[in-house]
Amino acid sequence: MITRELGIKKQLIQITKKGVEILSYEHSDYKQIFDLTDRIFFKGKVVSGLGEGRYYTEQDYYKKQFNKKIGFYPYPGTLNIEIEYIEKNKLRHLRKYDSIVIEGFEDKNRTFGGVRCFKAEVGKIPSALVLPLRSHYSNILEFISKYYLRDKLKLKDGDTVETIIYL
Repeated sequence: MITRELGIKKQLIQITKKGVEILSYEHSDYKQIFDLTDRIFFKGKVVSGLGEGRYYTEQDYYKKQFNKKIGFYPYPGTLNIEIEYIEKNKLRHLRKYDSIVIEGFEDKNRTFGGVRCFKAEVGKIPSALVLPLRSHYSNILEFISKYYLRDKLKLKDGDTVETIIYL
């Protein structure tokens, strides 16, 4: 994270680009903690999911709760954003806050787990971050919106996108 050049009587120490990046993330984390802001910012890359988001967002019981508690019926599916390892500290921090709870339910012979949600923006489009209680992802953020976010924001896999999560 630093470079060092030795001279005859002095040495020159400089922070590398990677070092600046890591310090920037650290600064962001500390700022979040000490400023007690009402939002958390994430930046990540758009990735394709397993297609399960569509199935779950089309369940009537979930849809009704999303509309009642978040204010919209979600477009079928989720926008998946892969965050860098260093951003996972923010995710751990986020999990400490109260969230909007979408209750799990049972339908026929199957149970559907609960979901924690936070109002959000993806590229300035009103959205919600969904954190399924049974999720298998650790570095993927899933967003729902009343819009098809990929189309609305002209996104494709690999594109970088910025998000705001409201606490």
